Amino acid sequence: MDILSTWAKEAVDNRQFLDILYKHMDRLFYLELARRSMNGEQLDNAACAGILSDTSLEILTLLDAAYQVRKHYFGKEVRVHILNNAQNGHCREDCHYCAQASSSAAQIEEYGIKPDEEILQEARQAYAKGAACYCMVFAGRGASQSRIEHLKRLLAGIKSEFPDKEICVSTGFVSDEGAVELKKAGLDRLNHNLNTSEAHYPNICTTHTFTDRLNTLLAAKAAGLKVCSGMIVGMGENNADIIEVALRLRALKAESIPVNLLVPIEGNVLGAPGSALTPDFILRVLCLFRFLNPASEIRVAAGREIHLRSMEVMALYPANSLFLQGYLNAKGASNARTLQMIKDAGFSIKSEVDLDELLERMPQQDGITDSPKVLLKTLKELRPAI
Repeated sequence: MDILSTWAKEAVDNRQFLDILYKHMDRLFYLELARRSMNGEQLDNAACAGILSDTSLEILTLLDAAYQVRKHYFGKEVRVHILNNAQNGHCREDCHYCAQASSSAAQIEEYGIKPDEEILQEARQAYAKGAACYCMVFAGRGASQSRIEHLKRLLAGIKSEFPDKEICVSTGFVSDEGAVELKKAGLDRLNHNLNTSEAHYPNICTTHTFTDRLNTLLAAKAAGLKVCSGMIVGMGENNADIIEVALRLRALKAESIPVNLLVPIEGNVLGAPGSALTPDFILRVLCLFRFLNPASEIRVAAGREIHLRSMEVMALYPANSLFLQGYLNAKGASNARTLQMIKDAGFSIKSEVDLDELLERMPQQDGITDSPKVLLKTLKELRPAI
């Protein structure tokens, strides 16, 4: 006897039978999303739009479908990244979301490029705290040849101590030749976020174009570097813009995709999200990026604490990566709280250091706030190695 015959026999009447059948068909829809994603099939625009806006799609079931994809490629492991804001401020670009931009009046702690030994010491600290990837971020429009030479020296120093650890660099635009030199010097990943769609880009920056950013990613791919690129949600974009970015990154085969949520820093041109970012919507965005980029590292990045609030841990079901120790200029949750959240949800971290060991030696109050409000980092938090 097949399953439909069994249900029909057990049903009190035809209406009960149809209810059971529809529930089964509904479940099949979510399973089909996961199956198509893991088979490498691209979802059509209607399905993508439905994931973001169709309220009949229940968020828990959608998260479970995304988790099946995440688990297939990454198991229950979380990759921790730690940022080093290696040069703060002094940027002539006018990116409306950035506290370092020439257009921002945010009261940040500005400083020039940190000394090499300080940057190396922060690498040691990052890996000791469980980071799978150490991310150095340099302000400015792009990497001059002198910047490339400096980065090559830094990479050599870090790789000499940590040959098997991953390094990511964000340094604005990089030429084809520069990307090749960084690859030869040992760089693993180049970060350059698309941030939003091509159509929406003029609304968030006027000093460079979407194509400028895309060309840097193409240079990185051509040089054999892994690409780290994502977006910022909450800058007045519409759902079609979000879908376009997710599809662009799929076409680029981006290995790492940070999904940032606009951090409303006082003094920035974009001081508050262009639309209300609800936990439900953010989780749908993460599910969309997982379905469209099944084998990519999806990172729930800046703003997760203030926008996801009590639902923050649910982001780990579609996403398999996050930042520890806050962001470029904004504080984040305490390291201890973040690691405890990972453990409590039954996940592990990709690190040679055991998660329990990290928690035992982690200060419960490590200088990063658990406040729901946006607070800027102090100089000590920006430069922990001095």
